[in-house]
Amino acid sequence: MQQKIAVFPGSFDPITIGHVDLVRRALPLFDRIIVAVGINSTKRYLFPHEQRMQWLHEVFAEYPTVSVDSFENLTAHYCQRIGARYLLRGLRNASDFDYEKTISQLNHIVGEGIETIFLIAQPEYSHISSTIVRELIVGGADARQFLPEKVVIKM
Repeated sequence: MQQKIAVFPGSFDPITIGHVDLVRRALPLFDRIIVAVGINSTKRYLFPHEQRMQWLHEVFAEYPTVSVDSFENLTAHYCQRIGARYLLRGLRNASDFDYEKTISQLNHIVGEGIETIFLIAQPEYSHISSTIVRELIVGGADARQFLPEKVVIKM
């Protein structure tokens, strides 16, 4: 029987407690979850790739079925290359759904049948996004309540 492998792609700039909650909730659904940092050379990040990868390794170290990786180019092609048949995505609101629905349909075509599994954010995390957390950090606010304990920001 083929392993059920899911990829949870993102920039994780930085990873938030919402991301961690999503992975924890998805653990019983898959044999393996790969948290994968997409590398986009045209995008500017607040935190360097190496730092984001280190945080992910530390945050998910206690989960034997979770691994961390990074990739360039299309997510669907990455999934095909590693044998993943599922994408894991979180939905916080209707705007997320509209955007993610379109992306999932394209991934299904390009990825030759890859399925996107959506988990709705728990209410206590639905207001948290990496974008908002970055804005707080850049603005000098204390963002620790939105970050996993192992993520220490030194600005």
